[in-house]
Amino acid sequence: MTRLIRLLLFFTLLSGCSSKDWRTASRESSGIAPSPESTREAVIQVYGASTWGWRGWFAIHTWIATKPTNESSYTVYEVIGWRKHRGLPAMRVEKDLPDRYWFGERPRLLRELRGDGVDKLITAVDQAAKSYPWPNIYTAFPGPNSNTFTAWIARRVPGLGIDLPFSAIGSGYAEKAN
Repeated sequence: MTRLIRLLLFFTLLSGCSSKDWRTASRESSGIAPSPESTREAVIQVYGASTWGWRGWFAIHTWIATKPTNESSYTVYEVIGWRKHRGLPAMRVEKDLPDRYWFGERPRLLRELRGDGVDKLITAVDQAAKSYPWPNIYTAFPGPNSNTFTAWIARRVPGLGIDLPFSAIGSGYAEKAN
């Protein structure tokens, strides 16, 4: 193989072998979450989706969505590294679609809780998020990152019963704060 072909292959791998553009990639609802208008019960959902580009071959981005009883919208809890480039905190807690595609990647539902007792867990999730020690820091590896944030909440709210997959790189970083 010529050197030029090897270089082209290398740069193709680095770019993620994709013609997708993150700026135009879908951020629409995937239709996984129950409608907040027709679902009166409390809901907690934990999602994971392949990360952007070549990192998506082995890593996921995770987030948590909550909807208290009788609420008409979800609150999404996540950490996003590129927010820092805009002068914003990496940690994001906002009313939003709970089950958005992650820049073109369909999310997977990792955990769902509904009904009795979930409102109390939602309060605990919010308190755990507010105590996150790295709201303005993001490092893809080893962390803190989006998976560190989800793991941090899971450790402080064991009633969630979240068991993040191996591909949630950075989730072990949450143990450093203990």
